[in-house]
Amino acid sequence: MNPWIGWGLAALFTLLAWQQYGWQGLLFAFSAIIFWLLLQFNKAVRVMRQAGSAPVGYIDSAVMLNAKLQQGWPMLKVVMMTRSLGQKVGDDPEAYRWTDPSGSHVTLELKGGRLVRWTLWRPQDTAQDVSPAP
Repeated sequence: MNPWIGWGLAALFTLLAWQQYGWQGLLFAFSAIIFWLLLQFNKAVRVMRQAGSAPVGYIDSAVMLNAKLQQGWPMLKVVMMTRSLGQKVGDDPEAYRWTDPSGSHVTLELKGGRLVRWTLWRPQDTAQDVSPAP
């Protein structure tokens, strides 16, 4: 969700709570907003703890990751899906790479913490290059 929409809804909720119930409604609205923020923080910590215990830049299948990615995703969602932190490969543009056991890798480019583009690289299959014996 867009942060502007979320904070706008929180402000509207606070205003309505104030108008309907006075200071008790205001306290309830602040409590609900703080609870929501704690839930979001807990989610981020859980994802980072899980990703921190996995090998950096490792993914089970780069092809499946490539198929699931969508432009505009925040980095937290990508890390949640891959279950590992990406290997940083560049600063400008900000780029991270995940590699699978076959040697294929997906490189993601981010701008402002959001996914802009990604590329899949797969190693050449040397078995196809060998001609059969006569």
